[in-house]
Amino acid sequence: MSAAKKIKMMLLQREMTMAQLAGLLNKSPSTLSGKITRDNFSENDLKEIAEKLDFSCDIVFTDKKTGKTL
Repeated sequence: MSAAKKIKMMLLQREMTMAQLAGLLNKSPSTLSGKITRDNFSENDLKEIAEKLDFSCDIVFTDKKTGKTL
């Protein structure tokens, strides 16, 4: 599932609009909308969004050959 879809799901759970989230992030709604449309987020973006929506954000890398995570 894409990061953009997960963000939309978090917004639904919090009954919040993208414009409200943009305000919490001190970004314009059009800037946030563009990032969502392109699904273009840095790790820091994702952590900040999760924090503002009271979610945790854990990024895990899994070795496909061994199944071990980093």
